[in-house]
Parts: sequence; structure tokens; C-alpha cells
Amino acid sequence: MGDFAGDDAGDRASVFLSASYDSPVGELTLCADGEGLRGLWLAGQKYFGASVPGKMIGQGGNGSAAGTLDPAASGHLAAAAAWLDAYFAGERPDPRTLALCPIGSEFRQRVWRALLKIPYGQTATYGQIGLKVAEAQGRRTSNLAVGGAVGHNPISVIVPCHRVVGADGSLVGYAGGLDRKLWLLEHEGADTVRLYRPKKGTAL
Repeated sequence: MGDFAGDDAGDRASVFLSASYDSPVGELTLCADGEGLRGLWLAGQKYFGASVPGKMIGQGGNGSAAGTLDPAASGHLAAAAAWLDAYFAGERPDPRTLALCPIGSEFRQRVWRALLKIPYGQTATYGQIGLKVAEAQGRRTSNLAVGGAVGHNPISVIVPCHRVVGADGSLVGYAGGLDRKLWLLEHEGADTVRLYRPKKGTAL
């Protein structure tokens, strides 16, 4: 499975634990179950919660659904929050220390694993990601398909889809918004001089 823990089925749990995290780029919502972290979305992010096949209950929630939660879920949320603390403090925490369990197709999983390999403070193009995915699956893939998978990444920031840019330096789309994408890149010390905002563009 590589860089992700557990599996991508996501059908073992119909209830997921969620928590809010205040960050410099606004409120983040984290989601986990007993296997690991299933989601991390920015406020107003496109496809917010779309990958989670069940109900999200906030920490401290009650009722019959809350009773089905795996106790390990809270530990995964705490670990992710600690990771974010370090990241926003300017450190370089390793995503591999977390139990990351994004839910998605095999193709999307391959794309998300490729995102984890983009070094901190650097960027990669959709074409470069596509080449890595093609090598892993043994056949070519289109940049459009790669862009769709990047845009649907359910674990923002930690799985760094913000590090993907257009071949011409365009910031292209970011489901969390281009202002946040640029902030994250600048926070990491990435070279943003050549990057620019497209006149027209949507989050992929």
C-alpha cells in the first residue's frame, strides 16, 4: 500500500469522528475512524467531505451513532493536530508518521502517493505527477485525469496537493482557493517568483 495505512474501502465504518483546527489559512476540519485519518478540508473547500461514505460526528458528540465510533479515531485526530502544529510553526513534520487513509479509487490513491513524494518547499507539475503514476501503473495517463485526482485529494496540507502547479508556472486550480495555495507555498519557502494566477481557472 506504500505511504497509506489500512485500505481505501472506507466501508467498515459508517460513522466518522471529526474535529476543527484553527490555522493561519482558516478553520480546518479533520475526520478519522479507527484505521486512521480520512480527511482534512479547508473551510469552503470544493468537495468538502465528499470522500467520506458516512456521517461525521464532532468530538464530544452523543447519541446512538456516537456509540459506534472506534476509540482509536480520537488518537488519529490528535496526531494530525500535532502534525499541523509543527507544520504551521515552520517545522517539517513527516506525513509518514501519521496513519493516512484517504478513500478513493486505485488511480487516485496512486496520484495521492505521488503527491507525498514532492519535497517540502518544492513544486511539481501535473505532467511530472502523471509520469510517476504511469510508471507505477504500467500505462500512460492524461494530465486531466491527474488534475481531477489532485483536486479531489481529501487530506489537504498533509498530502500536499498545493505543491502541484501548471507547466507554465500557473497556479491553476486549488480546491481550497488560490490565496491559500500561495500562502502554503510561501510558508514553505517555495520559489513563487515564476508562479502566476491564471486569468481564468477553476479548482480541478
